[in-house]
Amino acid sequence: MSISAAFYAQAQDVSVIRNTVDVYSSTPMVGSAKFNAMAGANGALGGDANSLLTNPAGLGVAISGEVSGTLSILGNKNSSSLAGSTIDYSKTKGDLGNAGGIIAFPLMTETAWKFINIGINFSNQSLDNVIQSPGNNNVVYAFDKDDITKDAALAGHIYERYGNLSKMSFGVGANYNHNLYLGAGFNFFNASVDQYDTLFYRNLANNSTEGFSKQDTPYTERSSGFSASLGVIGKLSPNFRVGASLETPTFWTIDRNYYFYNDPVYGDDMGAENRKFTSPLKATVSAAFVASKNFSLNVDYTLGLTKPDYKVYGGAERSLNDFFKENYKNLSEVRVGAEYRVQQFRLRGGYAYQSSPFDALTISRFNDAGTVGDQSYSNMMLSDRNTLSFGIGYDFKSFYVDASYQNISSKYTNPFMRGYMDGNSDSSYYSANNIFESDAYAASEVKNNRNNFFLTVGWKF
Repeated sequence: MSISAAFYAQAQDVSVIRNTVDVYSSTPMVGSAKFNAMAGANGALGGDANSLLTNPAGLGVAISGEVSGTLSILGNKNSSSLAGSTIDYSKTKGDLGNAGGIIAFPLMTETAWKFINIGINFSNQSLDNVIQSPGNNNVVYAFDKDDITKDAALAGHIYERYGNLSKMSFGVGANYNHNLYLGAGFNFFNASVDQYDTLFYRNLANNSTEGFSKQDTPYTERSSGFSASLGVIGKLSPNFRVGASLETPTFWTIDRNYYFYNDPVYGDDMGAENRKFTSPLKATVSAAFVASKNFSLNVDYTLGLTKPDYKVYGGAERSLNDFFKENYKNLSEVRVGAEYRVQQFRLRGGYAYQSSPFDALTISRFNDAGTVGDQSYSNMMLSDRNTLSFGIGYDFKSFYVDASYQNISSKYTNPFMRGYMDGNSDSSYYSANNIFESDAYAASEVKNNRNNFFLTVGWKF
């Protein structure tokens, strides 16, 4: 544990670890208002284009064509606490969250194959996340050991990420005798990330505040990826269904541009690099109970089967892979959703739980009194997440309208401030006038709440 306490080579940034899991190892799960109201649980039910988010075999369940579009209003609030102070940050953003459709082709043959259906689905989510951590007057840094008027106290830190993650899926599903459904899909991802890491120190003599950018930040990433999925759904009886699906790793190409400082040859300038990344292989098993045309219940369980992996070009990728091999826990998620129909009205609800991606990690950090000591955290950078959702809908025969609300909550520790120069790397913080170095972290406690609203309009034909 003492070896892994630093988590990774000094050249690595907390945001690189966080984005590896939160952006590139995740997939957009923003579906229609119905899908979101049931917490994304439809792996054994299927019937619409959102099946491409969980199990492509669900395309084969459809017996008519359908198109829909979903407006998403995503609200994100972070409350970051350090040394007895708390700073809140909130932002609300509207966008096209989902669009999709199915074309159903009934097979006019005497064989048991009833339908061949083609589906397309687009899912889009915001990556915007800002954590504003308070300062701590007990954490004091001497910028000039011979001049105490240069001493400064920690005034705060801002982690900023802006961007979008989207997934475009194409798939085909088949219906065999209304008892067995098979499906396959191809998924194309795009990610846009703008990342900032800014540290603030306040001079104790004149109260002026100075901002510092971490080495190799700010940076931008423009990325594309590809994966494929296979699935099956079987009816055990008229009321019970089971399903299973497998999604290959997503093979990412990441184009990265970043600012660097104090280089012995180039000074302050901008650099570029390309990375190849492979996300974990994922498997999902599902079960559904359909009591009647008025009630259905679905349970999904998704498990990551492999670990994140960067193609090694040098020490940075090697240290990232070593960190994930030692500290990454295969992600698991349980989703439960139900729908109840009262004539043309639809009532829906759901719950989902996603496990923490990391084992407990020990770091050297400043406590509230400003002294340095080792501390173990079970929720470093990211943690387990709970999703609670519900929704309503109305079916006008050919047209339908659905609305839903979703709350996603988590609590995690946000480490920042560690960075220094040695013979092989530089992870310090830089301003126009000073260089800041520290071999210990400051760590704020973050409560994250996401309140999301969705409105879907669809047409069946």
